[in-house]
Amino acid sequence: MESVGVYISVPFCKAKCSFCNFASDVFGAGRMEGYVARLVEEIREARVRAARMGAVLPERVDTVYFGGGTPSLLEPKMMKEIFAALRGEFVVDAGAEITLECAPGQLADATLAELLGQGLNRVSLGVQSFVDAEAAAVGRLHTLAMCLGEMERLRAAGVLDLGVDLIAGLPLQTESSWRYSIAEAVGTGSAHVSVYMLEVDGESRLGRESLAGGTRYGAGALPADEAVADWYLEACAALGSAGVMQYEISNFARQGFRSRHNVKYWRREAYVGFGLDAHSMLRMEDGVVRFQNGDELDGYMGGGVLPLLGARVEPVFVRGDEAFEEAVFLGLRMNEGVSLAGLRREFGLGLVSGLTDALVELVEAGLVGMEGERVWLTGRGRLLSNEVFERVLVAA
Repeated sequence: MESVGVYISVPFCKAKCSFCNFASDVFGAGRMEGYVARLVEEIREARVRAARMGAVLPERVDTVYFGGGTPSLLEPKMMKEIFAALRGEFVVDAGAEITLECAPGQLADATLAELLGQGLNRVSLGVQSFVDAEAAAVGRLHTLAMCLGEMERLRAAGVLDLGVDLIAGLPLQTESSWRYSIAEAVGTGSAHVSVYMLEVDGESRLGRESLAGGTRYGAGALPADEAVADWYLEACAALGSAGVMQYEISNFARQGFRSRHNVKYWRREAYVGFGLDAHSMLRMEDGVVRFQNGDELDGYMGGGVLPLLGARVEPVFVRGDEAFEEAVFLGLRMNEGVSLAGLRREFGLGLVSGLTDALVELVEAGLVGMEGERVWLTGRGRLLSNEVFERVLVAA
């Protein structure tokens, strides 16, 4: 029976990181209560919304992912309301992967207890850096001691699928401090590690300060892009040597601890998102439909039945050539790459044949590896993935 992954967007934070331009911010408890009520309403409308677009919304749920923002800030009763709504509209597998994104030190005992009772079995800690000065420079509220304490506490509670997020390229970061954070991730026994290279968004506080030539938020102490690229490659090697194997451009895991939910995105499996700026992809008879909510909180919180458009972004129907392009560039994000034979079976000979010249050029440039029917990105190709995808999509 086909399943669907569920993403729950919680756009609330205790403090806004200087590099962040996500649809999230600092709000009071009253705003959270209203948001959860709206979220519950949206979950209950899910089947009507899918039917309007001619999409198939599976009844069975095998992954639930709370992201944000900092969803761990929600009170226990709010979590209970969300799960009640989910179980009222879907059949959540007994062995479903249920993930919570959490900032160290921002998960109350009562909320953790409620989530464990609901089946929580995976936590992703937004560490970004294990070096206190680097974390503080971008507005993170935790310290190394808090991170270590949080990991110990979660394991004691039975959460063994415990991951950390790290960012290469933070203000004040150096080669040695980056190595320290990677070593801590390994040394703490993290089951999963996500490694992102900082992209300074011009709309974030850090981005605006950097463009203006200022020094606030550490804008005057950003590492060079070349150094960040080297640190990323070093992290790939160090994590792999420690048994935390890369399986996607930014994601590494010990055996058996890949994020089942995130793998859905790269394999183009069905997922549905609820909440501010949440994205969805559902199957149709002749392709897929992608749709999302808007990123303005007031628009999302508006009264009445949520419209198909308005507070939501217009849906995009992906068929034919566009579906093929998606399968190629999303599949290439994973280390296992894509199977040309599989692409031929799904999309036909013609579209795959058009890739041949581009793939030969990319192999010669050292950006893509190719053996038989399997194609994958090399280490250098992952660094230049946008350029690779652009070349592949032009050929397709």
